[in-house]
Amino acid sequence: MTEKQWVYSFDEVKGANTQEWIFKLGNKGAQLAEMTESKLPVPQGFTITTEACNQFYDEGKKWPSGLEKQVKEKLEKLEKQMKKELGGKESPLFLSVRSGSYVSMPGMMDTVLNLGMNDETVEIFAKKTGNERAAYDSYRRFITMFGDVVMEVKHALFEEILDAAKEAKGVKIDTDLSAEDLKALIPKYKELVKKEAGEDFPQDPWEQLKLSINAVFNSWNVPRAIAYRRINNLRKDAGTGVNVQAMVFGNMGETSGTGVSFTRNPANGTKEHYGEFLINAQGEDVVAGIRTPRPVDELKEVLPEVYKELLEIYETLEKHYKDLQDFEFTIEDKKLYLLQTRNGKRTAQAAIKIAVDMEKEKLLTKEEAILKVKPAQLDQLLHKQLDEVAKKKEEAITKGLPASPGAAVGKAVFTAEKAKELFEANSKEKLILVRTETSPEDIEGMHAAQGILTARGGMTSHAAVVARGMGKCCVAGAGDITVNEKEGFFTVGELKVNDGDWLSIDGSTGEVFEGQIPLVEPTLSGDFETLMGWADSFRTMKVKTNADTPKDAKIALEFGAEGIGLVRTEHMFFEGARIKAVREMILSENLEGRKNALAKLLPFQKEDFSGIFEVMDKLPVIIRLLDPPLHEFLPHEDKDIEELASEMGVSVEKLKQTAASLHEFNPMLGFRGCRLGMVYPEINEMQATAIFQAALEQKEKGVTPNPWIEVPLVGNVKEFLKIKEIIKKAAVDTGAEGKIDYKIGTMVEVPRAALTADKLAPEVEFLSFGTNDLTQMTCGFSRDDAAKFLKPYVEDLDVYKRDPFQSIDQEGVGLLMEICVEKARKANPKIEIGICGEHGGDPESVEFCHRIGLNDVSCSPFRVPIARLAAAQAAIKDKKK
Repeated sequence: MTEKQWVYSFDEVKGANTQEWIFKLGNKGAQLAEMTESKLPVPQGFTITTEACNQFYDEGKKWPSGLEKQVKEKLEKLEKQMKKELGGKESPLFLSVRSGSYVSMPGMMDTVLNLGMNDETVEIFAKKTGNERAAYDSYRRFITMFGDVVMEVKHALFEEILDAAKEAKGVKIDTDLSAEDLKALIPKYKELVKKEAGEDFPQDPWEQLKLSINAVFNSWNVPRAIAYRRINNLRKDAGTGVNVQAMVFGNMGETSGTGVSFTRNPANGTKEHYGEFLINAQGEDVVAGIRTPRPVDELKEVLPEVYKELLEIYETLEKHYKDLQDFEFTIEDKKLYLLQTRNGKRTAQAAIKIAVDMEKEKLLTKEEAILKVKPAQLDQLLHKQLDEVAKKKEEAITKGLPASPGAAVGKAVFTAEKAKELFEANSKEKLILVRTETSPEDIEGMHAAQGILTARGGMTSHAAVVARGMGKCCVAGAGDITVNEKEGFFTVGELKVNDGDWLSIDGSTGEVFEGQIPLVEPTLSGDFETLMGWADSFRTMKVKTNADTPKDAKIALEFGAEGIGLVRTEHMFFEGARIKAVREMILSENLEGRKNALAKLLPFQKEDFSGIFEVMDKLPVIIRLLDPPLHEFLPHEDKDIEELASEMGVSVEKLKQTAASLHEFNPMLGFRGCRLGMVYPEINEMQATAIFQAALEQKEKGVTPNPWIEVPLVGNVKEFLKIKEIIKKAAVDTGAEGKIDYKIGTMVEVPRAALTADKLAPEVEFLSFGTNDLTQMTCGFSRDDAAKFLKPYVEDLDVYKRDPFQSIDQEGVGLLMEICVEKARKANPKIEIGICGEHGGDPESVEFCHRIGLNDVSCSPFRVPIARLAAAQAAIKDKKK
């Protein structure tokens, strides 16, 4: 039997930039192989597969059979390629060990650099290079990283020793310490490891490598990585690859360095050299924000030949990958090496500009450009900005780097833990997370905050990269502020900002203001219109909106809605005089009383519908008849009951009795929807009358109203036929029959309706999936109560990949939808079928709706662009298949 291959050298994989290889090697490993094949200057090495990581967990955190043998074989091959030996007495080989899953998870998993350093090899390295300082700088870095990542000694404890050494010498930065200073740190670091870990720092390089590989495997399931996957809806079962690569040293002196760069600006999409570097440093110095790096174009002054080569690499990477690239490089004694490349995380503004520009540059076709923008990212475009007029009246307290655009106003909070705690207690809490610098452990706090402010770090620091990926506003490297995270305040000059004080930050300019500056709606660029125009030309599904007011309808139209997929009439009942009339109807003891109350409501309903028809001229407007149970319109607190009884001239006792009589053990399955109209037909009669009167009124004004009347919660065709009869009669009675084009249809929310769609389809003109209720009834859990178990079901127990109320459960609810569509179209080929509810704005759900052949999706106004782009991408992918 052939032994499974767990390890691949970079140079043995061909055509690695495919989904198959990316899932097998992780994206970092696949791109290292791809760059090697493209003859780019990549230090050689090998990748342990993601499959090995998963097998490691399956076998109780033990290496799978054959892995050790294969690692040794690939290591031997690498030693021959480099003409060095791990732990060698003459030419020692040093390694980096890095993680890498199928999607980049910046900073979430572990890395170890300078592996192979020990008390002997450090001296050999110093003699061979003639650079004792670089040797001991690399050794102290290795002990710090290995101690932190592998032996769980807190990084801050090493920093304390380093800071004490700098203070004793009277210097501020690491590079001012001499070889002797760094050499003196080694015994102190080793002593710290022995004290904290209870064992000696390992001197055997092979042991170091094995433990480091284990640490990278283990980092797949550390809390920050789990949180990042949850926040970004990434696969839990993908595992991480382990990339073992020959070290190149950027800390060899003034002709060496390290940097991170993007082929274009990931914040705004401009084609420019967007990156940073440090001379005499290693990679973590740039991303960790420990030293403030220099803009990459300044490399031209320091190492002009290397800069020239770097510019060629910009072009090569973009032409090869046809996308924004985020790459890391190291310069060792004037020689340039690429350590990794990946598709760069970018803001929505940048994503759109890059896609449109690359089409103009003939790098991409229109279809490819559309597929480059993630639909969910468009939400960022709608982020509000600071009001420029109000901003001019304020003076910024400090200015940092504009690391991620948009604006945020919130209360200062100084730890990720507290931000998470406040957000979980109240999801509407507005917070600005203030840190000296962020680390991967801060991921939950960054997710909870509106914006992030850091004192240290550059445009490619952890805070900047993660904030851009999340669509969060970020100001990084505000060097004037001094942050005291323990005490919960920061100072800038004489000003002290405490925990809970309000801040306004502008991620597009880097400005920070004390207090609350008003936010204003954003303006959308010409590139956005261009991209959405392309999207509309490819998509086959229409996109409608859920809107209950003319204002919402107008906003949706501006975002490209092609009609209204859901008007919830009950939302109109909760204002002032209206709620009184509704309550009067509920308390009425006979038909006459109910009709009198409903007569008071009719003008309000007519006015509402009239306004919506005017805005949506010619476009379809689906109006759902009254859906919720009646008890929702009555007060529940004694004080409110007493007030209402007094207002309506009834006794408190009678009001309580009425409320008690309407009580239901499970109101979502109770007396609601079409059941209300079946028992109290006068309710639906009033609503249908208001719809037709409003339509006639608008027609006289030159508007073309297009009402589609929707019967909710139908489970049996007989229910629909009864309500349809009421609607038809209202059309005749109002004189709308023959004058107004209208349709009558139903929502599919009850599983029985889906299963008997062949009975419904001949009688209805349209169907609309109400996926919130359909999910409740199919999965058998209450939307209001499911939070108690849905979170662990999704995050820990892997029962559902995503919350089924946020993204359609395609395996269960989706199957029911497919059955419904198939049965309905067979019985009535011309029937229009759509979906309303927020699933219509979820990109995965939109793609599913396209796949099963729906005519349209409907979502809230601000998600209309998301649905338009998702529908276009679904059509393009379908065409490719």
